[in-house]
Amino acid sequence: MHAMTKEFLEAAFAGESQAHMRYLIFAHEAEKEGKPNLARLFRAIAYAEQVHATNHYRELGRIGSAASNLQQCIDGEHFEVHEMYPVYKNAAEFQSETGAVRSAHYALEAEKIHETMYAEAKRAVAGGSDLAIGMVHICPVCGYTVEGNEVPEYCPVCGAKRELFRKF
Repeated sequence: MHAMTKEFLEAAFAGESQAHMRYLIFAHEAEKEGKPNLARLFRAIAYAEQVHATNHYRELGRIGSAASNLQQCIDGEHFEVHEMYPVYKNAAEFQSETGAVRSAHYALEAEKIHETMYAEAKRAVAGGSDLAIGMVHICPVCGYTVEGNEVPEYCPVCGAKRELFRKF
């Protein structure tokens, strides 16, 4: 692939990915405002943006086997845990941006768990099987992730109540 085309596809992937997330966030806010049809419109177009992002990612040759996809996940989570979020959090602390400190802390703590979960998944796939995993629960405030039916009464990162966790 020519360098310029690759650069443009990478930029398009990033833009479509961000639009997808923005529209899902806007859908959630529209629902909270009592506008279910607007929320549905946001979700529908978010899906279209996901289709575009997927097409771009595929053309970039970045979708592979389960093992290679997991390695991409592990690499990304590792970068976030060991480089990105510690630096972002330190900068926010230095600049007394308490909201940004909290946001970076929440993400950092969840990403640590995600890196471990992806590594376990890769070991299972490398052994020729699917991942043996139970229910996954996600804190809607900070993203803390727990596998199984044992959800803490309060999130250990942000203090959200167990009842708020979303089940997957």
